Amino acid sequence: MTRIPTPENAAAEAVTASWSLGETPWQVIPPVSPPRARVIIDNDFAGDPDDLYQLVHHLLSPSVEIPLIVASHLRADDPFDPSGRSAENAQAIVRDVFGRMGLASTDRIVRGSNDALAGAATPQPAPAVDAIIAEALRDDDRPLFYVAGGGLTDLASALLTEPRIAERMTLIWIGGAEHEGLAVPPPNAMPIEYNLLIDVTAGQVVFASDIPIWQIPRDVYRQCLVSDAELRMRVAATGPLGRYLYDELAMVFAMIGTHLGGASESYALGDSPLVLLTALQSVFEPDSSSSRHVTMPTPAITDDGGYRAVKGARPMRVYTWVDTRLMFEDMYLKLAEFGEWQDATGAFDDRAEG
Repeated sequence: MTRIPTPENAAAEAVTASWSLGETPWQVIPPVSPPRARVIIDNDFAGDPDDLYQLVHHLLSPSVEIPLIVASHLRADDPFDPSGRSAENAQAIVRDVFGRMGLASTDRIVRGSNDALAGAATPQPAPAVDAIIAEALRDDDRPLFYVAGGGLTDLASALLTEPRIAERMTLIWIGGAEHEGLAVPPPNAMPIEYNLLIDVTAGQVVFASDIPIWQIPRDVYRQCLVSDAELRMRVAATGPLGRYLYDELAMVFAMIGTHLGGASESYALGDSPLVLLTALQSVFEPDSSSSRHVTMPTPAITDDGGYRAVKGARPMRVYTWVDTRLMFEDMYLKLAEFGEWQDATGAFDDRAEG
């Protein structure tokens, strides 16, 4: 559903590149220390626009270094983008966001596969797979988080290609169904949770690997509701970037209103916990200390999207509640701070004259 930029409108919206990742020119008081963790971002940016909010929020968070942004695919029949080129479109959308932010670090954007795994032993080649492996094997003592807000095709392909990377990073995944005893599915729920449905086989491969997993299942990412009033007053009002983010969701509101007899006044920014659990960890004994999780054996994922217990499985985290106050207040303030800086520097003057 996210609008795919064309050369014409991408040029119209671009501003002069004035900063690079690792810089924070919009902060009047600069960061007092360097990034303490690395984050590989993986999302299906041609789909639900909540991933744009997560992307921008992460890009404005100086406590993490972002070496890679993986533009991944949707399922072939996804109504958000049924083109069969959703990874390519996702890459173009991320480049467009960088242009709107005046961000020059487009070398960090890598394309994933346009297709799901063909089998549990066969990786899908893509530029992202090689880049993931290289970053995971790079000599760096800081924690490496792989944060995924969609399917897991490219991570699964990287694990199949080079299994050693499993011990060198932690996966934080927005996806998967509710766990029995912790939550129940919502009314009229999809039989297979949306993100898992993108590539069930990839989910099976990743859960069967040795990679540590922090899971934010469907019942938890549905907690991340913001109101339309918040979006209008605290996102759209922060400047051209905020207005772009709001307008992308407004298109979904309009679509929902047509098909469901009226739109809701709230929307789930369900990918935002990826920022909360990485960039907004506690100062002392760093962890996601303001959110709650349980530790349980990592199950296998079944073909119908459920879970099956595995004897002797490695432990995983399953989050049961996330700190939406910290998460969204931080996002709103960073958008406002960035918008004030762009306004003060006249970043959009040329575009307005054009």
